[in-house]
Amino acid sequence: MQTTQSYIPALGYDFLTAYYDLAIKLTMPEKKFRRLLVEKIKPNPKEKILEFGFGTAQNLLLVKKECTDVDLQGVDIDLKVKEIAAYKIAKNNLSIPLDLYDGVTLPYANNQFDKVYSCLVFHQLDVETKIKCLKELFRVLKPNGKLIIADWGEAANILMRLTFGLVQILDGFKTTNDNVRGLMPNFIERAGFDNIFIAHSINTAIGTFSYFTARKNEIIKVDFQKNGWHSAG
Repeated sequence: MQTTQSYIPALGYDFLTAYYDLAIKLTMPEKKFRRLLVEKIKPNPKEKILEFGFGTAQNLLLVKKECTDVDLQGVDIDLKVKEIAAYKIAKNNLSIPLDLYDGVTLPYANNQFDKVYSCLVFHQLDVETKIKCLKELFRVLKPNGKLIIADWGEAANILMRLTFGLVQILDGFKTTNDNVRGLMPNFIERAGFDNIFIAHSINTAIGTFSYFTARKNEIIKVDFQKNGWHSAG
């Protein structure tokens, strides 16, 4: 699928994408923040789970390792990271479908996934794109489906606010300001989700990293005229 929406590559610049994994290792407590993400996802056998913005597949590999019987797949806008991710998945002898999308509409029907998660994606999106993407995640989640977003959150203290400047230099101040100001829960709510929580936060060398969780509490009821089921929302 051809990309029609502009996007900020990993690390802010396309030529740095190949160094993304190294940059994460050097600047983040990688084992800790990825382990916490998998704990929040809590994959179960036969659950259908989507990673929005799979990047270099580090999270996909860990989720699959945690639960080999999970029905896992990923979607991203960046062809270059898809090539890196596909190589890693093949190297680990796994089969995880990877899809590209146009930056506007996810290539899935309504109510497809039990859980959707995302890691280090939303701080790269402007407000309008954040909300559009969240609405798409709402659409493809099943009723009562769970959303997990791991990304930069409100700075826990002045030091975290200052160190976050490095992220802002790479990824842009316009998109990252919303995160460090603590606006992610508001955006999630505006997309239709409720039961929104900051489930956990950790301080890193470059800012406060938070785990946002929410539910698609959309009621399903009987449509007696059609003798079937449909969404009330």
